[in-house]
Amino acid sequence: MHRLGVVSFLNSKPLIDGLAGRRDVELVFDVPSRLPELLDSGRVDAALIPIVDVLCSRGQYRVVSDACIASDGETMTVRVFSQLPPDRIHTLWVDGDSHTSKALAIVLWQELYGRPLELRPFDARTMKADECPSVLLIGDKVVSRNRAGFAYEIDLGAAWRQDTGLPFVFAVWAEKAAGSERTSALSALLSEARDRGTANAREIALEFAQRLWWPTDLAVRYLAHCLKFKLEPRYREGADRFARLCRQIGLAPDDGLIRWPEDDGVLKQAQAAAFSSEADRAIPPVASRA
Repeated sequence: MHRLGVVSFLNSKPLIDGLAGRRDVELVFDVPSRLPELLDSGRVDAALIPIVDVLCSRGQYRVVSDACIASDGETMTVRVFSQLPPDRIHTLWVDGDSHTSKALAIVLWQELYGRPLELRPFDARTMKADECPSVLLIGDKVVSRNRAGFAYEIDLGAAWRQDTGLPFVFAVWAEKAAGSERTSALSALLSEARDRGTANAREIALEFAQRLWWPTDLAVRYLAHCLKFKLEPRYREGADRFARLCRQIGLAPDDGLIRWPEDDGVLKQAQAAAFSSEADRAIPPVASRA
């Protein structure tokens, strides 16, 4: 039996295509920020862990599959909504469902504007977004709830791509064990599910759009075009770049590395000095007036 912790948003559906009906698989759904707790408690054997939690685990979490949730530009569902231009945001209310997106916002504002953000908690279950001058929202709520009234929207995946030229990895399948025969079988299971899901992305979008309060056309574009689901070399490079920046500004421990799955018999690890130092840049994030 493979017990899997899964993100309870539309973005996970292509990664688990065909798994719900299997007798040897149990799916446990929750928001991204609570999946590490499920893995740590032993409730699940592997989970879609936010990449920042993998980084901060000091090697306790090991990536077990080449399936992931990522973007190579616009995400549609990781956005800062603001009444202020991006370069004037000092305080940001942040969605409690998120770990990686919160860290990404901190990294981007440090890189682009050379300043820290003051973060305050935002609970979408008890608060209204329009009560906040600037708020970070993630997941289905970004498109399924009324966001009218904000002057600016900043898609963090697009901002990262514009700033670095690289994709961004939000979550990966990870386990706590050091590796076993079960890991190989699990890796194959997850890759096969991902391959089915990406091939069926349009059909999955049509099936789940109304259930999750998505406009159908946006759900299709989201799963079939915006999101990426395979850890190709450029995606690992983007994740390693993010890891380095997190270490530099204290969001991750100095020994925080991402333990990548085996590739050609060699365990890939993120390297602290993978990228040469670069001059400070001031490329503004992708922003649009609503």
